[in-house]
Amino acid sequence: MKVSIVQCDVRWENKSLNFRKYEQILLQHVNSDIIILPEMFSTGFTANSDSQSEPPCSETFDWMIHISEKTNSGICGSYIIKVGNNYFNRWVFVSPDKKSWNYDKRHLFRMNNVESNFTSGGKRVVLKFRGFRICPNICYDLRFPIWSRNRNDYDLLINSANWPQSRRDVWLTLLKARALENLSFVAGANRIGTDGAGIRYSGDSLIISPKGEVMAAAGKNKESVISSDLSLDELKAFRKKFPAYLDADDFTIN
Repeated sequence: MKVSIVQCDVRWENKSLNFRKYEQILLQHVNSDIIILPEMFSTGFTANSDSQSEPPCSETFDWMIHISEKTNSGICGSYIIKVGNNYFNRWVFVSPDKKSWNYDKRHLFRMNNVESNFTSGGKRVVLKFRGFRICPNICYDLRFPIWSRNRNDYDLLINSANWPQSRRDVWLTLLKARALENLSFVAGANRIGTDGAGIRYSGDSLIISPKGEVMAAAGKNKESVISSDLSLDELKAFRKKFPAYLDADDFTIN
């Protein structure tokens, strides 16, 4: 399976411009099974949930379906969804046959109170696409290994993020740690540029092997598309040779 990450600057709270930019990149330069976009890819990471949110299966969802059909790829990333009186930072995956899955961000970043008016998700999600079992995370979720612990139920962990440049070393370290501890491929998609709150992002998007090897790296502060071919047969062979998951501790999450 070929996986691609799009790392670019996100225009603050400007969906139409961001859609056009992504579409130009994707239709001209990407030929992949899965296309991964960052967290809040259509708006940037904003606290203005009321003005930037949308109902499920509306503007952003329709655009994702359109791109998925055009590229014959699964496409994923998060954006702001309103359901009733609740706002969710929702990661959505759509396939060319118009199937979709979604995951609501579990861990809301409390340090700057940006997500104080968002609702936390409570359901861990694993989906299957073209033979791969995929577990999604969003940004801050990366810091909580129990939440993303592989229960021998996924092959690829995807994290769509707006991870600040000031903590880039943490981002790089945790992506590799999640791959090693879960014997899983990991794809971390981050943005670059400066958002409307003045927060800078360096990108550093990565695709990492179950052995902790960097398979593709977008680098710092540059727009780019990175891709890598993931082998399910090689993953199974490695897990058979090094079955550390058999010694994992049992646990429950309340």
